[in-house]
Amino acid sequence: MVGTIQLLSSFAVRTNDPAKEIAGMLCRDIDAFSFYIRDSLQPVIRTGREKDLQPAFLVARKYYKRIEWAAEYFAWSTARFINGAPKAEAELPGYMILHPAGLQVMEEHIFPAFDSTSRSMLLGQTENILDKLQVFKSYFSGIPVAGWQILDAAKLEVFRIETLGITGYDNPLSRNSMEECAVALQSLQQALAPYAGNSNTTQELLGGNIAFLLANKDFNHFDRALYIRRYANPLSTAIEQLRRQLDFQGYRYNRLLRQDVFTLFDKDAFNADAYSPFLDQENKIAKAALGKALFTETAFSGNGKISCASCHHPQTAFAENLAKHPDISGTGLISRNVPSLLNTALQPQQFYDQRAETLEQQVNDVIHNPKEMGGRIHSALQDITRSGRYTQLFAAAFPGRPQPDSAAVTEALAAYVRSLVRLNSRFDDYMAGMDTAMSAAEVKGFNLFMGKAGCGACHFMPLFSGVLPPKFITQDAEILGVPEKQGSKNIDADRGLFNTLMSFNYFDSSRLSGFDHAFKTVTVRNTSTTAPYMHNGAFATLEEVMDFYNEGGGAGNGLPVHNQSLSAKKLGLTPVEIKEVIAFMRALDSR
Repeated sequence: MVGTIQLLSSFAVRTNDPAKEIAGMLCRDIDAFSFYIRDSLQPVIRTGREKDLQPAFLVARKYYKRIEWAAEYFAWSTARFINGAPKAEAELPGYMILHPAGLQVMEEHIFPAFDSTSRSMLLGQTENILDKLQVFKSYFSGIPVAGWQILDAAKLEVFRIETLGITGYDNPLSRNSMEECAVALQSLQQALAPYAGNSNTTQELLGGNIAFLLANKDFNHFDRALYIRRYANPLSTAIEQLRRQLDFQGYRYNRLLRQDVFTLFDKDAFNADAYSPFLDQENKIAKAALGKALFTETAFSGNGKISCASCHHPQTAFAENLAKHPDISGTGLISRNVPSLLNTALQPQQFYDQRAETLEQQVNDVIHNPKEMGGRIHSALQDITRSGRYTQLFAAAFPGRPQPDSAAVTEALAAYVRSLVRLNSRFDDYMAGMDTAMSAAEVKGFNLFMGKAGCGACHFMPLFSGVLPPKFITQDAEILGVPEKQGSKNIDADRGLFNTLMSFNYFDSSRLSGFDHAFKTVTVRNTSTTAPYMHNGAFATLEEVMDFYNEGGGAGNGLPVHNQSLSAKKLGLTPVEIKEVIAFMRALDSR
């Protein structure tokens, strides 16, 4: 069927405009997908049995993979209705709740067994997909696409395959991942062919990637480390080299993953300023130097004894080894575990409940929080200005500004946190080609993390957080059913993202059950030094964390979690495999 789908797009009308030709190819692929839904999938849903419906559904997914590279690039907001996550998502900046729709929603009713009572729902989903496919067709038949965009989209599709495709992110039950990735790359073969010129390097590498994927389709035993290093990295490099050779001039996006990278593991591949509210990034080094000095300043706290450094210690990856830090009164605790500040610039929302959109907002929140620092920036500045102890640093960071103000303080502290990007672990060295950087056990752990253990389907490579690649625009939050403490059968009372959404005074609580007890998916980089774990510090060791996941989260461990987004199915990891996953996570420590 893979070959058949590819053949459907081979009858193309040749033109002198490659981009126009490729847009035509996409329109034909969209028509083929639509015809398949109407003529094959919908009849099977109406009358078919499990043995007929499951393979028919897998073919439909392959039709989507034919257009995925373009759909996700040019019409991302529409694509989520065809192949988005099977759970409600909160678009915090736009105050929107997006309900699940599309192929992943359908999969839950078809695999591992067909739920015959869901026929009406499945047909409704197919009608929705048909509607969105017409949106795609209108786009590609009416809006010109440029050559530089095609090359950019193709490289992002390779990154999507590395980070999502081979992890089972969008087919967690059917797990037909490798064959679907091969179909996506076959589409890239056709899309890039007009640009290859006299060089066959890109086409040869695409062929090699496809052959490896089709020869190694077993999900649990697929060697993801080998695939990324030997096949995907050279392919994305070749596409970027081709783009540079063609000297396409296009729009420069302000996005987290820099537009001109060769691989996900290039030095400085990620732009720490991408989520900054300031387009003008003048004097960054001077602002960070000021922020570093202010990081240890206690005048910002209500009792004059607490600074940012009181909770965020460099030796523990700017976290601390307490479940919860004492509050400013000394008689209680702050609400949540202190997170690491390393790489926090590489996420679009801050705090476990995602209530801050920028680091500047986070700084302001912490300083004024009555349980944390209980201070006032404005009043502290009066003392600081009189003392003159930061006069030169303020002048270098903000030349021409008459005197320091609150905005300067938050901007400087945020600039310092943005300087704490450390994607320089042994894992990063290994993926960049250093064979000896990781042990065999650590490599096995990576393959388990990205495959059988399911970790990589939420902690997305290479940041290993919930920031969704390859565009890195949205940030995932999950309901895990974390207990109030290790061994407890009660879920922690903290409602997380639910409270953030309620604070908008925009949503009715009845609409938010899918976010009750949801928390941001944090990075697993530097976890060897940041114990204890989870938003409440419930687990003291990585072994406890892995046991929790291996049993199926809170629901799998017997807690009353009615809305858990994490699968409650046991992972079936052996003690040796758990040790290997933990060994891999230790290889993610920054240096």
